[in-house]
Amino acid sequence: MENLALAEPSAQLSIWALFWQAGWVVKLVMLGLLGASVWTWAIVVDKIVAYGRMRAALNRFEQIFWSGQSLEELYRTLSDRKTTGMGAIFVAAMREWKKSFEKGAKAPLGLQTRIDKAMDLALTREMERLEGRLGFLATIGSAAPFIGLFGTVVGIMTSFQAIAGSKSTNLAVVAPGIAEALLATAIGLLAAIPAVIAYNKLSSDASKIAVRMEGFADEFSAILSRQIDEKVAAKA
Repeated sequence: MENLALAEPSAQLSIWALFWQAGWVVKLVMLGLLGASVWTWAIVVDKIVAYGRMRAALNRFEQIFWSGQSLEELYRTLSDRKTTGMGAIFVAAMREWKKSFEKGAKAPLGLQTRIDKAMDLALTREMERLEGRLGFLATIGSAAPFIGLFGTVVGIMTSFQAIAGSKSTNLAVVAPGIAEALLATAIGLLAAIPAVIAYNKLSSDASKIAVRMEGFADEFSAILSRQIDEKVAAKA
C-alpha cells in the first residue's frame, strides 16, 4: 500500500497529467507556446534551406559574371528568368541602362544615379525577402518567457485557491498545482531559447549575404560608370 501511495503522486506529476489537470487559461497558454515553437522551427528550417540556395546562387552568378561573358549576352540570358540575389541586381541595372540609352540619355551623371537607384531598390527587395519572418523569431524570443510566466502566475493563483478550499498545506496537495503552473514557464523557455539563437544566427547569415550583394552592386556600378564615360567620350 505504501508503494502505491508513493507511485500515485509521481504519476500525477507526469507532463501529460499536469497538462490535463491545468486550468483552461494555462492550457491555452501552453498550446499557444507549443504552436509558436512549431512555427519557429518551421521558419528556421525554411530559412536555412533558403540561405543555402541563395549562397549557391551567388556563387554561380559570380562565376558566370567574372568568366568574361559579355554583359549584353548575360542580360539576354537572365532577363527572361526569375532572378534572385546578384542576378536580380544585375538585371535591374542593365534594364535601366538599356532604357536610358534607347531614349538617348545625354546626362551621364543622371544615368549613373538612376542605375544606382535601380540596384538599391533591387537589393532592398532581396533583403526584405531574405529577412522575412525573422521578426517573428525575435518576437517569440522576447515574449514567450513572459507569456509562460503569465500562465505560471495564473496556475499558482489557482493552486492557492485550491489550498484555501482544501484547508491543507500538505505537499501532496500543493505540488501538482505548482508543478503544472511551472510547466507553462518551462514551455515558454522551450519556445524562446531556440527562437533567440536562431534569430541571431539567421540575422548574421542575412547580413553576410547582404554584404556580398552590396559589394557586387558597388563593383558593377563602377564597371557601368566606366562604360558610360567611354560612350560619352566616343560621342564627343
